[in-house]
Amino acid sequence: MNALLFPGQGSQVVGMGSEFYNNFDLVKRIYQEADEILNFKISKIILEGPEHELQLTKNTQPAILTVSYSIFKVLKDEFGFDFNSFKYFAGHSLGEYSALVCSDAIDLSDALYLLHERGKAMQEAVPVGKGSMIAVLGLKIEEISVLINNLNDKKGICEIANDNAVGQVIISGDKDSIQSLQNSLKEKKIKSIPLKVSAPFHCSLMKPAAESMREKITNTKFKNPLFEIVNNVTGRPESDSNTIKNLLIDQIFSTVKWRESLINMSNANIKNFIEIGPGKALTGMVKRTIKTANCFSINSIADIKNFENEFKK
Repeated sequence: MNALLFPGQGSQVVGMGSEFYNNFDLVKRIYQEADEILNFKISKIILEGPEHELQLTKNTQPAILTVSYSIFKVLKDEFGFDFNSFKYFAGHSLGEYSALVCSDAIDLSDALYLLHERGKAMQEAVPVGKGSMIAVLGLKIEEISVLINNLNDKKGICEIANDNAVGQVIISGDKDSIQSLQNSLKEKKIKSIPLKVSAPFHCSLMKPAAESMREKITNTKFKNPLFEIVNNVTGRPESDSNTIKNLLIDQIFSTVKWRESLINMSNANIKNFIEIGPGKALTGMVKRTIKTANCFSINSIADIKNFENEFKK
């Protein structure tokens, strides 16, 4: 059994998807559609930058969706790939929108609009410099929870944002609380890495962003997806459009249960995990979490051809 995975923020790079854009008219049409929907040249930002424009959350999120969806459409329409053998689609944070578009649960135009608005709302929820995020390496999530609970400053916000993989957990919160946690980790000789982010995502500081997005998401038309969507908030497959819609609101301030999602998919007999979109971050997370998994990452034409050869074996 197979699962299709879609990356989230952090996978972006100027020029991503350019090989597909240069070789397929289908992709050019998708990029043009994205420009028209957003009313600015997201295609230029994706293909040419500048980097600081691509790194703005309001641009990053629709940009990654555009590239991921384009690769999916090339695989499906140009190479004639049949996804009937796939049980689950799953996306990491904003990647869940890519999964929903590719499973026909939401129109591309609506998803692009929502992600642009989501990016703005998330950035505006916390003033620049007031929040922080770090990656903690080598600890179990239960061990990190104990360290967070033992922090002296109980007034601040310091929460698990992403349970990405075995030994990789992302923490988000206000700057002072995150610094306190870093000091505690340093004393215990535990490795942590500050992340270059514009806001503290997936923690309760994002609740104003969720409220800002509530009406926009609620008023958007969703359908039941063609494939079950393994949800970030629950870590479980979801197929009811109303449930998915409500969880997209909660996702903005909730922990991304990616490791749990991978384990649940593996327990449901998923053997092959295929990542579609820029970068290979999710492939690495699968390998760390599910040692027996077969992993494929597709972000070039050569990747598609290699994948076809391997998949037919």
